[in-house]
Amino acid sequence: MNSQEVAVYREIQRNTEMAIKAIETISDKVHDDNLAVQISRQALKYSELHNEAAKQLLEAKAEPYHSSYFTDMMLKAGIHYNTLLNTSTGHIAELMIKGSNMGVLEMEKVLHHNTNAGEQPTALAKQLLDFEEKNIKRLKDYL
Repeated sequence: MNSQEVAVYREIQRNTEMAIKAIETISDKVHDDNLAVQISRQALKYSELHNEAAKQLLEAKAEPYHSSYFTDMMLKAGIHYNTLLNTSTGHIAELMIKGSNMGVLEMEKVLHHNTNAGEQPTALAKQLLDFEEKNIKRLKDYL
């Protein structure tokens, strides 16, 4: 596995891990049952993509992505701050859309800088991007 493939898989791990942690943090603030089901489904798919990237890295004996305690705390603090006064369904959907947009942007950047990453990691990254785009469309219904 070359370094560009490792970089793409690590970004998939980072991206999906942040999404899962954001969903875990925000899910107790969701009062709309349909939105709760929607983000639970998202968490499941993020887990599948994360596990596939981790599996590929482990099989290649490459170092997987490890988040820092500081990054995790900043993510959680940001979510709690942004939902302190407003836990409306529309606001939570907006926060989720913003998170997905950031994920798309970061994944696109990594793909752009790692054009020789190979077919398999690129396909998994594109699967994540497609999933993010669909999430954004679904979440717009809750605005």
